Amino acid sequence: MLNRKWLGLLAVLVTFGLLAAACGSDSSPDAVADAPADAPADAPADDVELTQDGGILAAVQARGTLNCGVSGVSVGFSETAPDGTIEFIALTAAERFTAVLTGDVDVLMRNSTWTQSRDTEVGMDFGPTTYFDGQQLMGRASDGFTTASGVADVDGTVICTNAGTTTETNISEQAGQLGIDITLNTFEDFDQVTQAYIDGVCDIITTDGSGLVGRKAVQEPADQDWVIFPATPISKEPLGPVYAQNDSAWSDAVNWAVYATFIADENNVGMDDVDDALVGENLEMVRLLGGEGELQTIMGLSADAFYNVISQVGNYDEIFSRSLVPLGLTREGSANANWLDGGLIYPPPAR
Repeated sequence: MLNRKWLGLLAVLVTFGLLAAACGSDSSPDAVADAPADAPADAPADDVELTQDGGILAAVQARGTLNCGVSGVSVGFSETAPDGTIEFIALTAAERFTAVLTGDVDVLMRNSTWTQSRDTEVGMDFGPTTYFDGQQLMGRASDGFTTASGVADVDGTVICTNAGTTTETNISEQAGQLGIDITLNTFEDFDQVTQAYIDGVCDIITTDGSGLVGRKAVQEPADQDWVIFPATPISKEPLGPVYAQNDSAWSDAVNWAVYATFIADENNVGMDDVDDALVGENLEMVRLLGGEGELQTIMGLSADAFYNVISQVGNYDEIFSRSLVPLGLTREGSANANWLDGGLIYPPPAR
């Protein structure tokens, strides 16, 4: 059965995929919060009864662990620190979707872009976008690249990226449209890509902008200046959880764990004041946290499931601030801002 600790760890997983920060921080679910004192009296303490038979949710409950596919090398997004309740499975870009389709992983939290072909032809379902990204390039200032450089300026260069990704396709299409010549080298993971760049094998590396920012933050040599360009990304890369098709109970559990962090952010409810919100006047937050009118039990979860999400890992802004702001990524003025601040983080209502 789905116990509180597993759900808290699922929250860490599906809210962002920022596994190092969430699982390795002082506020991680290693010390799981107790149920709130004001939780509904009829809320199950640890176990809940499923409303649907079978599927991934039931399998995870029976197994007692969550099999999570990650990159393991995405700075700020999937540097893992497992404690045994989640089984982290490091996957290359070429391996990731096969692992979902074969059931080797229950959910994939690995910078995977939501595209039409993946949603249909490949045969997977995508959860809410947790990070709106876009492809950029990174080169050395000593080679003449600046933040004002464009794709046309990489004519004649050697570009390195991951094999089997939208990144590889995007840069090839851009080069063809612009009529420029590039040599494209691909590698299985981005550790190899970055090392090839450091070794001088590549003039340019390209991936999602967030990935470049992370690599620049932790791997740029002191005697070099790595430059990320163009200012406007060359693609749309909506990133979020991925799981097997046509399993509504599982998709509901994953999706609403994500939405819970969005709604809490929208209402300025975080780890420190979640108890107050449970007994407060905001009826949406009361429902979401397990109070009167809660809807979690009909999903096969405990009434206080999303209370545990917020109390253990925080709202969307807390997760973002803890994991990405130190790398130089910010929400302000970006698509990842709350919709009230002009961004695209817009959850459906909890009612």
